[in-house]
Amino acid sequence: MHFLYNRSIGFYGFIIRCFAVFNPKAKLWIEGREKWRKNLPLIDKSRSLYWFHCASLGEFDQGIPVMNALKSKMPSAYILVTFFSPSGMLHYHKRKHVADHVMYLPLDTNSNANYFLDYFKPEKIYFVKYEFWANYLIQANKRGIEVYSISSIFRENQFFFKWYGGFFRKILSQINHFFVQTEESKKLLKSIGINSVTVVGDTRFDQVVDVRNKMYEQVKKGLLDADFIKIQNFLNGHKAIVIGSSWPVEEKLILPFILRNPNLKFIIAPHDISEGHINFIINKLGNQCIRFTNLNEELSSENCLILDTIGHLSKAYYFGEIAIIGGGFTGKLHNILEPASFGLPVLFGPKHNKFPEADLFVNKGLAFEFHSASDLEDIIPNVILEIKTIKPKVDATVNSFLGVSQQIIDLST
Repeated sequence: MHFLYNRSIGFYGFIIRCFAVFNPKAKLWIEGREKWRKNLPLIDKSRSLYWFHCASLGEFDQGIPVMNALKSKMPSAYILVTFFSPSGMLHYHKRKHVADHVMYLPLDTNSNANYFLDYFKPEKIYFVKYEFWANYLIQANKRGIEVYSISSIFRENQFFFKWYGGFFRKILSQINHFFVQTEESKKLLKSIGINSVTVVGDTRFDQVVDVRNKMYEQVKKGLLDADFIKIQNFLNGHKAIVIGSSWPVEEKLILPFILRNPNLKFIIAPHDISEGHINFIINKLGNQCIRFTNLNEELSSENCLILDTIGHLSKAYYFGEIAIIGGGFTGKLHNILEPASFGLPVLFGPKHNKFPEADLFVNKGLAFEFHSASDLEDIIPNVILEIKTIKPKVDATVNSFLGVSQQIIDLST
């Protein structure tokens, strides 16, 4: 089976090269890995190296608080981060992080895994959430390097738990310890003979609260940047309903709601900020909206601000009262913990079964599922009426999950 896996990895690399001719993302994937052995950094051998692998930017966000906890405990540690996806490599620099070197993960061939591990000689390895690359794990195990899976989550329909998943179960067995998000994940791993598991939760709670606290500290010190002041002036003392990373399916329901409620303030951050899509939203909302890039520091009469930029959504959550989060109709729910860290109750579409934090908040009455425009008409006014009761419960729930990252480092180092 290992032979077939290696052949499939080689075929995957070939297919990506073919796609790179006309697919920009595939082209980045290939170009980022070319001549990787010649572009390796010089390593100070007196520093212990810790390797974190993240599929993309979302996993990087889950890894950051663990890296921070590691650096706090071991200030001299050298932190290596690898990404599988171009989106991680393109955007990781927008996060405050402590990584010493960031690079693409070379294709999971036996040759690449051997060279990579022999060069970096990591003290320990942390794979974040998903992706369990066979050759890297097998070669790490042969070298006696401890490997940890952090913020991982498992579901019954994954191939690890199918009759044909024997090889992939063997790969999971190469990992020394799993720090999983849910009890269900622990039970599933136990069902295939893996017992070195601790249920700790999601490290993103640590990350979003750290970002929130830094923003609060800046506001307290009066260190307000121009963008923050623009949003503040737009709202003119009002709280906003913040629509985060909306897709067209949500916008079809939300935009009419905005038009019907000119007395409320809205901030919408579309997932697609292309010029064509922004203009589509503007055409729907007319003179009720203004683009962030057209906003100045003067007071504004419009009731909807369109964030046609990247990097301002967390500032918007600071001013929020309720958040409507995109991706719940496609099964790709955007981060609900960001708005929750500011005490905002959240609304999202019905496809959220892969996101345990969504179920957690729904079960506690702090998040609300909507299917239609009429649902929004029913839910939002009721949430606004109960906001003084709901907000402290959101804060308490978020705070109850803090400390996961420190626990992981304490148990793994």
